[in-house]
Amino acid sequence: MRFLGRILPRNDFKRINGMKQTLKVVKIGGKLIENEALLNSFMDDFVEMKGPKILVHGGGNKATEVAGKLGFKTKMIDGRRITNKESMEVITMVYGGLLNKSIVAGLQAKKQNAIGLCGADGKVLISKKRENKEIDYGYVGDVVHVNINFIESLLKQNIVPVFSAISCTDGGMLLNTNGDSVASEITIAMSKTYETQLYYCSEKKGVLRDIEDDNSVITELNSENYKELIASKVITDGMLPKLHNCFEAISRGVSAVFLGDANLLKENVSHTKIVK
Repeated sequence: MRFLGRILPRNDFKRINGMKQTLKVVKIGGKLIENEALLNSFMDDFVEMKGPKILVHGGGNKATEVAGKLGFKTKMIDGRRITNKESMEVITMVYGGLLNKSIVAGLQAKKQNAIGLCGADGKVLISKKRENKEIDYGYVGDVVHVNINFIESLLKQNIVPVFSAISCTDGGMLLNTNGDSVASEITIAMSKTYETQLYYCSEKKGVLRDIEDDNSVITELNSENYKELIASKVITDGMLPKLHNCFEAISRGVSAVFLGDANLLKENVSHTKIVK
């Protein structure tokens, strides 16, 4: 772009005209990652998505599978993984190694320059170990700081950061971290310099009015009809913490959150949009 006869970088133009550039953060879940055909199709859509973008992935099912092969038993309480020392080693190998590098390699094959990261790289995701008086979750962390300057430096080089769900403490301890929360905290932090949008891709088309009917997608949720749907028991159980995460992101500067399946990044597909 030109301004007063000189060519400006995109971000400089953004500052001059007072508008924020849109940054899209996409989180993909384990079932999508495990399905080679779905993952390949998703990556095609992700590569086609214009503008700065970030990818976050989980991979709990694969970690459980590998742990079993190594003779380690995975302990879960209320659907949450208890991460002991052996589990953390497996998670680091699977999330930070096998899955992360496979996704990065897949993007590179599609001519999308990308770099695989965990929280320790560039001290980009600093967390604190979760404390719970009733349950000891072990090596589990909650993000307290995002190094936005480090992320910004990659985006300015047109490099897509691909984050595994691992953070670290200031003291260098690696911690298992909820992938949805990692995506949310990154999106919230980056809203200081960008207009940010958050995409959660999983196996469902969005928030369903009837859990047995995949086509009963609720197309838009705001805080008021969200409370109504909770009161009427339409939204219960496992969807509650995910949606709490969504509305937390909205309340802290994210412009919109979208929930859908592997086709979420395509145009004109069913999904749920979370707004203020």
